[in-house]
Amino acid sequence: MDADVIVVGAGPVGLLLAAELRLGGAHPVVVERLGEPAAQTKARGIGPLATEALRRRGLGPQLDEAHHGGARDFARDHGSTLGHFANIHKLIPDQQRRSTLIWQPELERVLTAHAELLGVPILRGHEVVELESDVDGVAVVAKAPQGERRLRAPYVVGCDGGRSTVRKLAGFHFPGTPPLLRTIAGRVRFAGDVPAAGRYATGTFMCGGSMAGVSELALAEEPRSPVTAGELADAIRRVTGADVGIEELHDDRRAGDQARQVDTYRRGRVLVLLAGDAAHVHSPSGGQGLNLGLLDAVNLGWKLAAFVCGDAPEALLDTYTRERHPAGEAVLRNTRAQSALLAPGPHVDALREIIEELLDIPAANRYFTELLSAVNLRYEFPYPAQDPVGQHCPDLELRDDEGKPSRLSDHTRSGRGLLLLTPQTRELARYATSQIEVVPVTNTDPLLLRPDAVVAWASSNHDSLKVALETWFGPPAFTSARSAHAPRHAASWTPWPAT
Repeated sequence: MDADVIVVGAGPVGLLLAAELRLGGAHPVVVERLGEPAAQTKARGIGPLATEALRRRGLGPQLDEAHHGGARDFARDHGSTLGHFANIHKLIPDQQRRSTLIWQPELERVLTAHAELLGVPILRGHEVVELESDVDGVAVVAKAPQGERRLRAPYVVGCDGGRSTVRKLAGFHFPGTPPLLRTIAGRVRFAGDVPAAGRYATGTFMCGGSMAGVSELALAEEPRSPVTAGELADAIRRVTGADVGIEELHDDRRAGDQARQVDTYRRGRVLVLLAGDAAHVHSPSGGQGLNLGLLDAVNLGWKLAAFVCGDAPEALLDTYTRERHPAGEAVLRNTRAQSALLAPGPHVDALREIIEELLDIPAANRYFTELLSAVNLRYEFPYPAQDPVGQHCPDLELRDDEGKPSRLSDHTRSGRGLLLLTPQTRELARYATSQIEVVPVTNTDPLLLRPDAVVAWASSNHDSLKVALETWFGPPAFTSARSAHAPRHAASWTPWPAT
């Protein structure tokens, strides 16, 4: 074996997944088709849950530095600092759980440095062309600068985007809906007059700062070639009726709003998993795709690492699809709704006016903001629990016995679980394993957090803590017998029914 896990794709999702695997004790390798990181801006930010996930790994200063420029660019291009639903810019950002405005190339640089610091090899210029699986693992065949290269590992994870080669080679079913709208855009320098931005009878013309673009009904088949100045000028003419001159076009992009999702993020007993756009594609409306993919990575990373290192049975790995598939479905649902609100026509115009009025109601505004941020996402667990169990814990301020403050993210760099114990519950520390750091606190309820900061227990009850620990970390007798490479051991611990 060349690695414990081969991660295909060195975008943000693949890089973060590889780093999480390494923190969990596994040895991943990343293979990437491109010889150099892509310079196209693509996504321009991540939501609160992804922001908190990266802060937990010590990347807060880099995010803060990038956010200043990202916020400036967002206001320049959108004319507002408010969030939007279907381009209705009225959403008030959550001041307690902050997002980060960071262009995707900058995020990739941050995550590349993070993964390399952890010792993750990144093989660029390696285009995967074949997968071969057997009872022991998966072989990846890639075209490389020096010729064909073959790598073997127990597991392969496809993080290679919406046109995922891994998904196609492994035979994942990818059902969904075709595109309703298509959008082409770029940074433009016009010659002469420019029509007013806004909705027209056949589409929408967008223009702010140096960005300009058109959204209109989808073509029969969207080309894959770069957007040209002539193509964009023709689209502006179709929508607005105005002839424009475009002297310069760069940083072009085209996007559809097809909504598709694999039926499972792991294909039966085939040792291939998917994360990010390889598992789900949808409209970019609301900027949710990158956030969704990064949360896939932090959910899968610690589970797959625990499994390949012999710290957990296959039942734990099965929870990846159980938890993340519904999260993907929720994003497909709201992006389809946004596409419906972006379609041209007087009936949609009337509906948009009603939504605009709704967003002036504080409770409705908060609903749409939380819908896009997914901060209320709650995973279903196999044992009785109430909120906040199953939800992602925010970056709490903690105080120890001497009153010294710290942040939750100060205790999470190692990627282990956390057991926050008050003075009244300190005796529960005896149930912790080597996979868990015990943190004495005085200003919050006792909590057990998984490595992805999902709350697994919030109580003072001994029995319920033992159930949570065994569900996610295994009984002490199991986890003490750690094996460096034991992904196929027989285990009696099966808190989840096998699929």
